[in-house]
Amino acid sequence: MLYYASWIVMFGQQFCGVNVIAYYSSTIFVDSGFTQISAMASSFGFGALNWLFALPAVFTIDTFGRRNLLLFTFPCMVICLLITSFSFLSTSETGRVAGVSIGIYLYAIFYSPGEGPVPFTYSAEAFPLYIRDIGMSFCHCYPWFWNFVLSITWPSLILAFKSQGAFGWYAAWCCILWVLVLLLVRETKGKTLEELDQIFAVPLGAHAAYGMRQIPYGVKKFVLFQNPVPEQIYEFESESEVSNTGGEKAGREVKEDLGKANV
Repeated sequence: MLYYASWIVMFGQQFCGVNVIAYYSSTIFVDSGFTQISAMASSFGFGALNWLFALPAVFTIDTFGRRNLLLFTFPCMVICLLITSFSFLSTSETGRVAGVSIGIYLYAIFYSPGEGPVPFTYSAEAFPLYIRDIGMSFCHCYPWFWNFVLSITWPSLILAFKSQGAFGWYAAWCCILWVLVLLLVRETKGKTLEELDQIFAVPLGAHAAYGMRQIPYGVKKFVLFQNPVPEQIYEFESESEVSNTGGEKAGREVKEDLGKANV
């Protein structure tokens, strides 16, 4: 059962909608009011931002953690997709062009350090060594399947729901994925292979309950600016061994001091 987290983040990498924007960006910009030349230049800007803002992930992925990056960037991507969606409702061409551009460019900025690099890093850590090669092979094939599904269904989605509905559809998926990450994805930042085994040994229900308790913690910390005590759900054997060793050493020192006093 420790593999579902890898499938979730890999599924999310596609169903956050990034590749439909990448593949159909020129058409999207033309529909918003750009000329063909301007749409091509704007598509280049999307790709450039995607590449540029992936670079900080080299540092942030081990500073803030894999799970925390996803929990932060998914809500931001929802806002960006909704900005793009509602911009298509504007009757002003200038406002529509500006709104779509801002929404898509900000989306690229938040996607690149989060759902861009995290799934591949996370999947490499989630699988145990004896099946890691097989697990990563499937994890690389899995998003390409959904990539195909998204790319082939986008034109039908546009015809059925128009651009505003299509972007709203993927905004809804980002909300769902945020909940799945909160409840089911464990943090793997800076952990040894032995510690990873202990992290994924935590029962699913216990971790989901822990994720729900993190919601009021996040509200207190980031909204009310309080300083709540973070809950620790993972207890590592190495830490308990260190504490036990320290206690035994202290006990021996006390005994030696008593022996010297008696002498």
